[in-house]
Amino acid sequence: MIKKASDLNCVIAGSVLVEKSTKKSNRFYWVYPDGSTYFYDKRHLFRLGNEQDFVVAGDDRIVLNVNGVRILPLVCYDLRFPVWSRNRNDYDMIVNVANWPAVRRIVWDTLLKARAMENQAFVIGVNRVGEDGKGVPHSGGTVALDFLGEPLALAEDNKEQIIHVEIDIGKLARFKEKFPAFLDADNFEIVD
Repeated sequence: MIKKASDLNCVIAGSVLVEKSTKKSNRFYWVYPDGSTYFYDKRHLFRLGNEQDFVVAGDDRIVLNVNGVRILPLVCYDLRFPVWSRNRNDYDMIVNVANWPAVRRIVWDTLLKARAMENQAFVIGVNRVGEDGKGVPHSGGTVALDFLGEPLALAEDNKEQIIHVEIDIGKLARFKEKFPAFLDADNFEIVD
C-alpha cells in the first residue's frame, strides 16, 4: 500500500484483519503518498457472525484529512450505529468499507443515505461482490452520495469495478450555511 500510494501520488485505503492481542482487529488503513499511515479499528462487532469470538473491537473514533476534506472512516457493521458516526461538525465525509451480504442490501442502501442526510456529509460506501468463503453472496452497492443522500456515482451490482467521483466541498459548506441543522444537534458522550 505504501509503494502504491507513493507511485500513484494518492491515498490508498483498505481493511484487513491484523493480529491484536490473542485475537485480530478489523483494521482500516489509510496510507498517504509520503508513506505516513493511519488506521481505524472497527468498533462494532457483528454478533450474528460471532465476530466477537475472534475480533477485538476498536475504541478510537478518528477523523482523517485528505486535501482539506475531513473523513470519518467506518467498517461495515459500524454503519448501523448513528451515535458512533454522529457528525460533531468534525468531518465532511464518511467512508465505509464493508462485507455486507446481498440478503441485507436494502439495509445497506438505506443506512448509507440516512448517514448522509442526518450528518450533512458526503458518504462513500464500498462493498464487496461475489461469494464469501461460506457461500454467502454479496451484490456490491458501492456508491458515492451527496449530503442529501443523492447518488453522485454508482458501481454496477455484482461486478468488480472502479468508480470515479468529484466532490465539491464548497457545495457542502454552502448547503450547511443555508440549512445549519448541525447547530441543533444533541450533545452526547459515548460511555463504555
